[in-house]
Amino acid sequence: MSDTASKPRPQFRNIHVTDLMRYRLPMAGKVSIMHRISGAALFLALPLLIALFAMSFSSEAGFASMSTVTGHPLMKLILLGLIWGYLHHFCAGIRYLVLDLHIGIDKESAAKSASAVLGASLALTVVFGLKLFGVW
Repeated sequence: MSDTASKPRPQFRNIHVTDLMRYRLPMAGKVSIMHRISGAALFLALPLLIALFAMSFSSEAGFASMSTVTGHPLMKLILLGLIWGYLHHFCAGIRYLVLDLHIGIDKESAAKSASAVLGASLALTVVFGLKLFGVW
């Protein structure tokens, strides 16, 4: 028999749903998840957006009713969420196109570009939100 000590084998345990809250994703992981969520939200909101678009082009009365619907504060919050979803999906999509070109794939650059995507999408959302709520 050999006198070498055997290394303990790694243990892989099943995770529980409550364990998910303890995991800390890097910024790139968070941006990736938000990219997927924003894409799904935009896809699911297509019927609403198409209905509003069709209503606005049907007649003058249709445009007035669409203006009334979109003037409600709750609808403005929904539209603000969709604006953020579009802007985030757009900015993250550009980031992923650049990553596909093998530019900025190291850990530090990926973290910086993920933070830049999040900051740019939130800043653009604030600008468009101010316009939506009538500040300008």
